[in-house]
Amino acid sequence: MKISSQSPVRATTAPRAAGRSAPAGKAGPAGQAAAAVPTTSLMGIPTEELTPKVRVAIETLMNEVERLRRDLDEVKHQNSHLEKLADEDSLLPVINRRAFVRELSRAMSFAQRYTQPSSLAFFDVNNMKTINDELGHAAGDAALMHVAEMLLEHVRHSDVVGRLGGDEFGVVLAQADEDAALRKTEELAAAINNQPAIWNGQEIKVAVAHGQYTFSGKEEPSQALLAADQAMYRHKRCGCGPITVPLGLISA
Repeated sequence: MKISSQSPVRATTAPRAAGRSAPAGKAGPAGQAAAAVPTTSLMGIPTEELTPKVRVAIETLMNEVERLRRDLDEVKHQNSHLEKLADEDSLLPVINRRAFVRELSRAMSFAQRYTQPSSLAFFDVNNMKTINDELGHAAGDAALMHVAEMLLEHVRHSDVVGRLGGDEFGVVLAQADEDAALRKTEELAAAINNQPAIWNGQEIKVAVAHGQYTFSGKEEPSQALLAADQAMYRHKRCGCGPITVPLGLISA
């Protein structure tokens, strides 16, 4: 009897265990980790869900937002620069009268709030007219620059130097009582008077009259300026030692 050949038996796979399938990234039955499918998005929207037109529209919008952000930063920078220019004196490296009065107001508010007096020093160049008439206005500008530089060099960072107009200067002496303000004002005047200005290789003698006023913060800035100005003019007229106005005493 002829025996027919049998077909080879195929190996069957083991049945999958009942239950949940292995999560992505976890080891499967063969011990191999399933690769995670990378996804990208544009503004939170998966890219595969975006049509080409939508993609272009969103990218255009994002570019416009970035441009507007850069424009805003530039405007802020320009405004800051303009504010600085508005505060600076047109000739000297100090603030102008408007900015000085603002800083004086702040110092007066601080003095009143913390009951800690501060002072205002006032300086006027005595011989400005002589310098301008004999040497010219360029020499006069050099003399004013000398005064500004001497004041800036000999004050603290917390003090404020400003040009009040013409040949008049003011200094806010932060947290300086009457005695400290008197000493500092005389020191500043001596620094100006004892060192000549230099213009075209020529020495120019510069002299200043000075006065000071110690404020409590209950006054107006205009009153403090008037008091310091009056003290300066009394010093200028008599040509004597320093004259001060007592705290809170302002003549009409």
